[in-house]
Amino acid sequence: MLSFLLALGPDFLKPEFWFDKAGAAAFWVVVAIIFAESGLFFGFFLPGDSLLFFTGFLTSPAALDSATFGEFASHLPSIWVVLPVLFVAAVAGDQVGYVFGNKVGGALFKREDSRFFKQEYLVKAHDFFEKHGPKSIFLARFVPIVRTFTPIVAGASDMHYGTFVRWNILGGFVWAVGVTTLGHFLGQIGFIRDNIEYAIIVLVLISISPMIIEVLRHRRARARAIDADATAQTSADLVSGDVDT
Repeated sequence: MLSFLLALGPDFLKPEFWFDKAGAAAFWVVVAIIFAESGLFFGFFLPGDSLLFFTGFLTSPAALDSATFGEFASHLPSIWVVLPVLFVAAVAGDQVGYVFGNKVGGALFKREDSRFFKQEYLVKAHDFFEKHGPKSIFLARFVPIVRTFTPIVAGASDMHYGTFVRWNILGGFVWAVGVTTLGHFLGQIGFIRDNIEYAIIVLVLISISPMIIEVLRHRRARARAIDADATAQTSADLVSGDVDT
């Protein structure tokens, strides 16, 4: 089953794709992706979670000694360089997203759908922001797509800048540093090291589970609403029939 899941989706969603294509510049490509996915609306489709975990794994001694991943690992600096740089990229991306939303957020809500941009993404981020308030900046870090648009919505909503910065720093640290560190240490466990692709799939499934749950809840709520309308209409028809009689 996991082998089947690994084969799904385009290659650019797989972290090893970026290391293979970028070569010696792979680390800076990862930094750019984390920056873009954190707050540039065109970065929502990039694989931030899996890239952080895989990058952390590649900084471990186990990866450097691996025949499969040794070349990728050789292109990375020390974990003590990787962590602060990725943290800065994540925080800076959200900051840019906030400023962007503050300047042109209103116009973005009127933007027509395109191949890469859908209004529903912005609406979901807006609903997420309305539901969770300031802490949404932190929580959104762990929800793909939503994490890209939430800082834009925060800027468009004129969220207090100091409050935004505090939650942004906290979220950027736990997400960028936390997930990368997790990959670094878990990658030294033999089973995970030998099945790193499966570990990434599990991580991705966990990261998108809130979105899947929300979709299922929305569908159930919609089904209940349809059933309620149908029941109400049936009752109205019966009452109308009784009156006519």
